[in-house]
Amino acid sequence: MATIRASCDTCGDVEFAAAQVTVHAPEHSGPGTYTFTCPHCRDRVVRSADRTTIDLLIAAGVQLATSRPPAELAEREHLEVEPITHDDLVAFHRLVEDDAALAAALEGIDDPHPR
Repeated sequence: MATIRASCDTCGDVEFAAAQVTVHAPEHSGPGTYTFTCPHCRDRVVRSADRTTIDLLIAAGVQLATSRPPAELAEREHLEVEPITHDDLVAFHRLVEDDAALAAALEGIDDPHPR
């Protein structure tokens, strides 16, 4: 089994077996992370990893945990909506502070669960 060398924030460079590392990567492509427990101080360490590093770790026998991005990210790509701006947040903040304006805004929303 391969020996992996990585850096712990407390102990510096450490070495451990591939079985002690887990790679967390998106299902299809892109960067991810790898995690390990430092063999000296026992701290849990998380490091960013580009695709090349991920591929090298997997080739060395490291366990791979894949993930799918939330469906909301795919849905958002199809929407033609402008991103929220700082001015939008300020306006929302002012609305929430004004009880009468907030009540008027809420009255215009249909209740999805009428009683």
